[in-house]
Amino acid sequence: MNPAQHEAAVATETAALVTTITAADLSTPVPTCPDWTLEDLTRHVGSVHRWFTELLRRRIQQPPTSREVDLRLPEHPDALPDWLAASAAEAAEVFAATDPDAPMWAWGVDQHARFWVRRMLFETLVHRVDAELALGLTPHVDRALAVDGIDEFLTNLPFAFPFAPLTARLRAPDRTLRFSCTDGDEAWTVRLRPDGFALVADDAEPRAADATVRGSAADLLLALYGRLDHRNKAFHLLGEADLPAHWFAHSAF
Repeated sequence: MNPAQHEAAVATETAALVTTITAADLSTPVPTCPDWTLEDLTRHVGSVHRWFTELLRRRIQQPPTSREVDLRLPEHPDALPDWLAASAAEAAEVFAATDPDAPMWAWGVDQHARFWVRRMLFETLVHRVDAELALGLTPHVDRALAVDGIDEFLTNLPFAFPFAPLTARLRAPDRTLRFSCTDGDEAWTVRLRPDGFALVADDAEPRAADATVRGSAADLLLALYGRLDHRNKAFHLLGEADLPAHWFAHSAF
């Protein structure tokens, strides 16, 4: 997917979340985000939108020293859906005024403005799924989005230690774990070494993986984010069972 598609998908995913929460009791617990209610989830997503939007507006070139931003939170929870919609609208205005190829600091691999748009997309998508699950709905994740989200997650996870400290335990004596789509040809291989882990290109890893997790792109994405147990019947596990268990115990954020 390209940056323009990411920008459009942010709007689509936010609109879906707004629709979901507008008709819901915002005091509803969100099981996939322990200790959160739908109100907490909505505040979080809108706050992320406004924070990332501010980073893009400022075209930051180094890690920010403060996360202070005017969130303009409404006084009453009933106004949160409209506030979230306004957050996405403000983000869209900044997207339109921003060159996605503009150099920017980012905590992940891609040091360009497009990193933040893509990150905002999957932050929104996953929490849209959280809201739907909380309400007993069956979420749908577009396959192309899921494939892009898997790539984004696995590419950047090695750099997520500041807010995902358990990733420091993703170590192993040269083991490989593959995530493979059952609804397409896509596959991703992660190599765990004694000093860390990283996504590797398939042509750089000719040997068979030590363990493989096979499932649809959407299910793999939700598993990577800890929203679906890898032992669910949706997945077919091959090879060393302890390697996927080790991965999923320490990789979600």
